[in-house]
Amino acid sequence: MNAVIALLGAAAVAAIGPQLPLSPHTPAHRDSIPAPDVPSLEHWESLAASDGRRLCVIDPNPQGGNDGPAIERALTGDCRTNSLVVLAGDVYHIETPMNTTTLDNVIIHQYGRLLWSPDIDYWLTVTMPVEFQNQSTVWYFGGDNILWDGHGFGTLDGNGQVWYDWAHGRGNLPHRPMNINYRGFNNSIVRNMRYVQSQMWTMAVTYSRNLLFSDIYVNNTSSSEHNTLNTDGVDTVYSDNITFNRWTVTNGDDHIALKGNSSNIFVYDSVFYDGQGVAIGSMGQFDGKWEYIENFYARNITLYNTAHVSYLKTWSGDAKGYPPNGGGGGRGHARNIVMEDIKIYGSRQRPFFSWQCEHYEGDMGKNCNSSEFKMSDVVWRNVSGTAKLSVDHVGHFQCSAAAGGCNNFTVENIEIRREGKEELFENWYCENVFENNGFTCFG
Repeated sequence: MNAVIALLGAAAVAAIGPQLPLSPHTPAHRDSIPAPDVPSLEHWESLAASDGRRLCVIDPNPQGGNDGPAIERALTGDCRTNSLVVLAGDVYHIETPMNTTTLDNVIIHQYGRLLWSPDIDYWLTVTMPVEFQNQSTVWYFGGDNILWDGHGFGTLDGNGQVWYDWAHGRGNLPHRPMNINYRGFNNSIVRNMRYVQSQMWTMAVTYSRNLLFSDIYVNNTSSSEHNTLNTDGVDTVYSDNITFNRWTVTNGDDHIALKGNSSNIFVYDSVFYDGQGVAIGSMGQFDGKWEYIENFYARNITLYNTAHVSYLKTWSGDAKGYPPNGGGGGRGHARNIVMEDIKIYGSRQRPFFSWQCEHYEGDMGKNCNSSEFKMSDVVWRNVSGTAKLSVDHVGHFQCSAAAGGCNNFTVENIEIRREGKEELFENWYCENVFENNGFTCFG
């Protein structure tokens, strides 16, 4: 079948270059990396024809106008199925939300930057719900059998600095969006992409399964006095069999976070800077609701100046207020959590941490023994490095009596020293921890 070419723009396509190294020190803005070399239009025509695919080449609006409608039109119409989509331009201005959730058997090659406009007042009125807490997004993206390749250049840029300054360090503000929600996204690959200056969370993966996100660069940093709270690298919700391979994340919050009903989540060969570390939770926020997190495995992870290696957190069993900043009273379990071959440099807080009294509205740390959310079968293996001198415990595990405590927490081959000290750091605090292996609780 001959390819059908849908030219949504001026159709100038130019060249692929070698993939850039995903350096954590690469500045966040698109101008900091060289322009790619993009293959010719004839190359894409030949490739589409050989695969029997429809071809959509999308170029930026020559007047610098809104490119969102052209991208949405291609991904919901001309090239929704059995297609090859090319975004080869330098900058695509995104000024309206996009909903592209029915893709099937599509290959996307992106070389330029999708840049969201800084019009906060507008975005607050048009964001779309993620159906978790009050989180929202400006792009629903989903479908089946998708390959999205950024070749080390393709970038989603949320123009986040205006949002960091607007938030003034306040968390979970209503309608503050993430720029993409991978939603109903299955049997697909996203690779060689850059996500910078995200408005809130970088992305959420919801109601999805069988995904690989490989060679991903995330950088959400502030150039002002206002912090980057809530700029998680990725959160999974109601999703199964999701792999994150070779990620580099610099941000001000969780690097990778598992929310309710996440299972079989894998992280390999990744480097994290400055944020909180890997979050298992929070969980138990929704009163009376059963949730689970199970079968998480991470290997070969390096963390610089993070709060933790990983931390498990639930809300108390005493519901107060409503999500996103209130809640509690949920039930369920988190189990079979394994992290191994970990290097840490300058951990700012306790490297290994759990607690069961999460709250954001004045009740933080209260009613910690009331949660009925059970945590068990957690392993940290082959962890070495340093923590700040101010850190009081290498592990701090507060577990709820109402859940029967935590069972089967295991550490193996842990060699952590406080900066400037020669002796191993072996001070472990435990509350309601049973069947602990490899460490002695000193209180």
